[in-house]
Amino acid sequence: MPPAQSAACTYLVDWTATKLRWDLSTDETEQAALLELAEPCADSTVEYEPAS
Repeated sequence: MPPAQSAACTYLVDWTATKLRWDLSTDETEQAALLELAEPCADSTVEYEPAS
């Protein structure tokens, strides 16, 4: 996570978009952490294009 709290939602959106774009797996621990960290980011939207 970035040291600046104000960058947390942007970082999580980018992390999630990258995982989705490249069809990368997420284990239960990572998924739980991402969901917990993303709670304050309810207004954020993840946009991505699948890699070719």
